Amino acid sequence: MDEKLKSETRRRRTFAIIAHPDAGKTTLTEKLLLYGGAIQLAGAVKARKERKSATSDWMSIEKERGISITSAALQFEYRDFVLNLLDTPGHEDFSEDTYRTLIAADTAVMVLDAAKGVEPQTRKLFKVCKDRGIPIITFVNKMDRPTKDLFALLDEIEEVLGITAVPRVWPIGTGPDFKGVYDRQGNQVHLFEKTSGGAFISPVNVSGIDDPLFQDKIDVDILKQFRDEIDLMEAGIHPFDQKEYEYGRMTPVFFGSAVNNFGIQLFLDSFLNLASSPEHVPLLSGGYLDPLTAPFSCFVFKVQANMNKVHRDRIAFVRICSGKFERGLTVNHNRLEKSIKLSSSFAFFGQDRNTVDEAYPGDIIGLVNPGTYRIGDILYSSLNPPDLKPLPVFPPELFATVSCTDSLSLKSFKKGVEQLTEEGILRYYTSRSIGSGNPILGAMGQLQFDVFVRRLKDEYNVNATLNTLPYTVCRWVKEESVADLPGGINMIQDKDGRTALMFEGDWEFNYFIRNNPDIELVENPDYA
Repeated sequence: MDEKLKSETRRRRTFAIIAHPDAGKTTLTEKLLLYGGAIQLAGAVKARKERKSATSDWMSIEKERGISITSAALQFEYRDFVLNLLDTPGHEDFSEDTYRTLIAADTAVMVLDAAKGVEPQTRKLFKVCKDRGIPIITFVNKMDRPTKDLFALLDEIEEVLGITAVPRVWPIGTGPDFKGVYDRQGNQVHLFEKTSGGAFISPVNVSGIDDPLFQDKIDVDILKQFRDEIDLMEAGIHPFDQKEYEYGRMTPVFFGSAVNNFGIQLFLDSFLNLASSPEHVPLLSGGYLDPLTAPFSCFVFKVQANMNKVHRDRIAFVRICSGKFERGLTVNHNRLEKSIKLSSSFAFFGQDRNTVDEAYPGDIIGLVNPGTYRIGDILYSSLNPPDLKPLPVFPPELFATVSCTDSLSLKSFKKGVEQLTEEGILRYYTSRSIGSGNPILGAMGQLQFDVFVRRLKDEYNVNATLNTLPYTVCRWVKEESVADLPGGINMIQDKDGRTALMFEGDWEFNYFIRNNPDIELVENPDYA
């Protein structure tokens, strides 16, 4: 076995951060970069007037709205580990992009708002992790603000998500009285000092739980409540079990305040030991792909156009599953059924890119995409592709036609529609009977349409108009059923020429199913 491949793989940690919008996901992302030494200043928490955007949010609309709507891949080294951080979209309208990104991760960090607990988007994302077998580490954020009863919050995690929650640290006070955390493993207290705006690493005073200096710094009432909570926890909380965590049945819980840098260092150090290296990639047929003995393989989980206005190229993000990547490597392409040379490869830090000459299992690299790669493509050096689990597909719930308002911009309009729909955020359809021949777009939420129109303007200098269609349900038609379709239905074709049907609601959809029992409709176009 290649010893370098083995050692490099074992020091990789590839993880995604998931959360309901406004739980503090992007702030935590930036603070992990700050503490990991990847950035020197946490720009996202500066005064609003001179606020910089978060490092991972590079699109102009993201900067204006203060939300993450694309998945960014950020790689940095920390304490001899290589961390591949996947910052997922926070808005639920972009959940499909988040789901695909989760497939590329080995560990998920679930961020909860201490006052709101487990919110709807969190439940959806947790289900994807559970289905995929991705271990989850929980970070309860905003401890410097009013919170729920923390024991009730732990119960909520267990009841709503069906996973045992075990605190690895416990807070000393909450809200304005939040002073630090108690590390249960190290039997130490970590007392924090605020820094100006949380822009720099926060000083920490570490001492023992019985240290008189610790007791002198904490108000008597806070100290008494803290000790009572510790006694309750030690008597009633399950002990942490690494195997139960790895199987996705237990989540270690940390508490902190990302905006104030409280609890970040302890969380990051603990994460390195808890998170697994990319030693197993699940296969569709069951079992795992061994990243050390299997030949080189990777899959495309994201395509992004116009990351940098200077380069104006499209990038396909791939997750290395097995073997060693070397620039110039010739591989097989499963969909195109031909060999290609991987000569233009990059690592990204936000918009910044650096050429990658080699990469290892768990790494995320970008390949310049002249139209060769699509989401879900598998690249491999063996005779046959590995039997990887397919990426999740969700049928759109909103539809609209899109048209160009200026005939002189028609060429740029077509290019923009083609390249932006390649990203998989929106689905592209055509129809002879619907929309007067204009492209039809399918989305999961209205924000996707808003972003699409804005990006056509910003990136292709095209003004476009959307016309909302009355359909809310879409299903693909099994190929063998297409010839039997009745007339008078809302039939469309996707980019690959596969037939789909649109319905105005569940009633119309169910009515069609009852009256056409021999026609098979599916949610996933790959099975159509």
